[in-house]
Amino acid sequence: MCVCSSITYRGETFLSHGAAPHCAQSSRPQQRPTRAAGREGWAGPAPDWRNWRDGRSPAPGLEELEGWALSGPRTGGTGGMGALRPSGRRDGRPRPIGSDRGGRRRRCRGGEWGGMFLASRNFCCRGIKLRTDLLSRSIKHSTSATMPFRHKNTRRIEGLDSNVWVEFTKVAADPSIVNLGQGLPDISPPSYVKEELAKVAAVDRLNQYTRGFGHPSLVKALSQVYEKVCGRKIDPLTDILVTVGAYGSLFSTIQALIEEGDEVIIIEPFYDCYEPMVKMAGAKPVFIPLRCKKDGNSASSADWVLDPAELANKFNSKTKAIILNTPHNPIGKVFTLEELQVIADLCIKHDTLCISDEVYEWLVYKGNKHIKIATLPGMWERTVTIGSAGKTYSVTGWKLGWSIGPEHLIKHLQVVHQNTLYTCPTPLQEALAQAFWTDYKRMDDPECYFYSLSRELESKRDRMAQLLKGAGLKPVIPDGGYFMIVDVSTLNVDLSDVDEKQPYDYKFVKWMISSKKLSAIPLSAFCALETKKQFEKYIRFCFIKKDSTLDAAEVILKNWNKQTD
Repeated sequence: MCVCSSITYRGETFLSHGAAPHCAQSSRPQQRPTRAAGREGWAGPAPDWRNWRDGRSPAPGLEELEGWALSGPRTGGTGGMGALRPSGRRDGRPRPIGSDRGGRRRRCRGGEWGGMFLASRNFCCRGIKLRTDLLSRSIKHSTSATMPFRHKNTRRIEGLDSNVWVEFTKVAADPSIVNLGQGLPDISPPSYVKEELAKVAAVDRLNQYTRGFGHPSLVKALSQVYEKVCGRKIDPLTDILVTVGAYGSLFSTIQALIEEGDEVIIIEPFYDCYEPMVKMAGAKPVFIPLRCKKDGNSASSADWVLDPAELANKFNSKTKAIILNTPHNPIGKVFTLEELQVIADLCIKHDTLCISDEVYEWLVYKGNKHIKIATLPGMWERTVTIGSAGKTYSVTGWKLGWSIGPEHLIKHLQVVHQNTLYTCPTPLQEALAQAFWTDYKRMDDPECYFYSLSRELESKRDRMAQLLKGAGLKPVIPDGGYFMIVDVSTLNVDLSDVDEKQPYDYKFVKWMISSKKLSAIPLSAFCALETKKQFEKYIRFCFIKKDSTLDAAEVILKNWNKQTD
C-alpha cells in the first residue's frame, strides 16, 4: 500500500513513500484508514471510489487530487515529505484539500517542508502518473538554479574545511570497531565530580547566567590552585578567563593578540586547530618540526627535540607569538627546563608572546616533571597559559577551559569572549569549582586526583606499549599525556591500490579500520603540508580507555597478521 511521491526542487528530486489505497505496488485489500491504524497501515472497509468524479479513473491534474490531504511529519501522515492520505469522510467520499472534517476550509501546514518546497509532485498510483504543480510564490520567483550564487565563504576560512576528526570519527562509528583514535576517555570521572553536578542542578539560581569571564567560585578556586603551582599571586577577576574548552581559550587568545600579517611559530606535530586559528586571524603560521635525535628509531618521546639553531632562525621582527604544547599532543613529550629556557630566551629577545597549551599538565609519568614556562624569569608578563577541565577530570563533554596570564593580556581575551560566547554554563562551572576545592585541599596528598590519574594511566600506557610491540609495531613511549605514536613502517603493508593522493598513514589507518576493526589517527594530520612526508609512517593511539576496551584491542593485536589479504 504505497504512494510513491517525489518532490522536484531546484533540479533535485526527493522521494518518499507512504500508505494509500489504489497503489499498484500494494497487494493488500484496499481499506479505509482509521485513527487506530496511524502510520502502520490501513483498517476498515475499502471506500467506494467508483462514484468519485462520476466513476472516472484518476487523471493528471490538481483537481483529481481532491479528497486527498497532503500530510507530513507534523500532520501525522505516513509520507514524511507530504504523502497522500484519504479524508475519512463518513460518506466514503474524499473531502477537498484544505478543508476540515466538516468541509470548512483550513490552512494546510504541510509538515516541515511547507508549501514553498512542494514542486512538480509525481505520484505513482495503479501505474498512472499524476503530476501536480504546487508551486509557491517563493519558488516561482526564486533565482534560477543555473545562476551563480554570490554568497561564498570568506577568505578567513578558505581551505580550512577539511578536519581529521570529522573524517575518522565517521569512519570509526561502527560499534564493532575498537576506537583508540579520538582522545575520548571512556573511563569514569571521579564520583565526587559527578555528584557535585547533580547537587548544583537542584539549585535554581545556579541554572541562570553567571559572570561572563568566569563563575566567581570557579575563578577563585583556579587562582588558589595555580598560585600554589606558580608560586605567585593570581587575581581571580583580572588574570583568569573561563571559556568553552581549551578551544575557546586558544581562539580568544589568537583573536585578541594576533594581528593580520603577524607570524606565529608552531611546533610540529601540532594539535590540528592551531594552524587554522592562526590563518583565520590573518597571520602566517611558521612551522618548526620536532626531530628524532635517534634517526627515527625512537623508543621515548624524550628523543624528539627542537634544534635550537633552527628555532632561532624562525624568529624575526614579524614574529608575534610561539605556540607551545607541553605535555605534547600527539607525541607525549614533556619539555625539560633546559628546552623551555631556550624558548623563553628567544621570546624575551624578540619581544614575542608565548601561548602555552598545557591541558595535559597533570598527566606526567614517573621520572618527568611538568614545568610551566610562565614561571621562568621574564615570562609571566608575555605568556597566556591554557588549561582544561576535560583533561584534568576526564569530563571532555563539559567543554570548560581557561586562560591564565597577566591582566594586560587577559583583558584583551575578555573582549573577544564577551563579544562571541559571553559566558559558559553555570552548573558546570560551579560543579568544577567544588571539585577543584576538593583537590586543592589535598594537593600534598598522593591520593589527590591530580596525581592519581597519571598513576592509573601509566599502567595502561605500559600495557598498550607491550601489545603494540607484540604485533610488530614500534611504539614511542610518552612521558606525558594519554597518546602514543607508533611506527607502522615495519609491517610493510602494501597500500598501493589505495588513494595515491593521501599520505601513507591515512591509507594505513583506513586499511586497519576496515581489515582489523581497530581505529587510530594518522600523525600527518598534525603536520603542515610540507612536512607530512616526515611523519607519515606514524599513527596515534589513545590509551585513556576502560580495561574492557583495551581487552578488545588486545584480542585484535594478538591476532595481527602481518601479511595483508
